[in-house]
Amino acid sequence: MSSIAEIIQTYDSVVKVVDTDASEQTDRAYGGMVRSVKGKLQEHITEEIVRVAWQNLGGAENRLVINSSKIHIPIQDEYIEHLVSEGVRKHIKANIKDYFYGLSVDKHIFIDNKFVMGIECKAYTENAMIKRILVDFHLLRTLYPNISCHLFQLESQLGGDYSTLPETVYGSCSTHSIMSYFEDVDLNIFTFLKGERNIEMPIHKYFKPLKKEIIKKAVEMMESYLKEFV
Repeated sequence: MSSIAEIIQTYDSVVKVVDTDASEQTDRAYGGMVRSVKGKLQEHITEEIVRVAWQNLGGAENRLVINSSKIHIPIQDEYIEHLVSEGVRKHIKANIKDYFYGLSVDKHIFIDNKFVMGIECKAYTENAMIKRILVDFHLLRTLYPNISCHLFQLESQLGGDYSTLPETVYGSCSTHSIMSYFEDVDLNIFTFLKGERNIEMPIHKYFKPLKKEIIKKAVEMMESYLKEFV
C-alpha cells in the first residue's frame, strides 16, 4: 500500500512521461493512449487513498476488498407486465435468467463482503458524463440502496467552483440541476487538481502539481465514510 508521498510520486512520474510515451504511437492512437493512462492513474490514486484511509482507521487489510466486477441488474417485473406484445412477455419470462445488465463503476468497495461504496474515477468530467454516472449509481442503488456514491476526478470541466478547491464546494448550477433529477443518488464530487480543465493545455503538457493537502483531504473524507464499518 502506498503512502501519501508515494501517491504523489506516482502521479508526478506518470504525468511527466506520458506525453513522451504517447508521442511514439501513431497520431490516431496518441489521444487514446493519453486518456487511458490518465484514467488508470486516477483509478490507482483512488484505490490507494481508500487503502490509506482504511489503514488509518485501524481496519484489517483482509476485510477490505476493492474491485470493479460486473453486478447483474435484473429486468424489472413491472416492465415485463406492461409490454404490449404477449409473445415478447412470454419469451422474456421463459428466458428470465438471461435478462440482466452487467454494470460496474470503476471502484467497488467491500467491507466484510458488504458493498459499501462506489467510486467513479475520471481524468476529467463534464456534465454529459455526469448524466451517465448518475444513471449507473441509480441502477446500483436499486440493489444496494445504502452505498455511498463518489466521483473522483483529476480535473473538472463542470463549471462552478469544482476546480477551485475551496473548503466548501458549492458546485455548479448546471451540475446541481442534473443531479436534482436523481434524488436517490447523493453524489460526492472530489477534484484533485486546481484549475478548470483546458483542452488547449492538457496536464501531460502543462504539468499541474498534485498537492499533499488535497490527498490528505481525500483520505480524511474517505475515513469519514468508512469509520462506521471498522
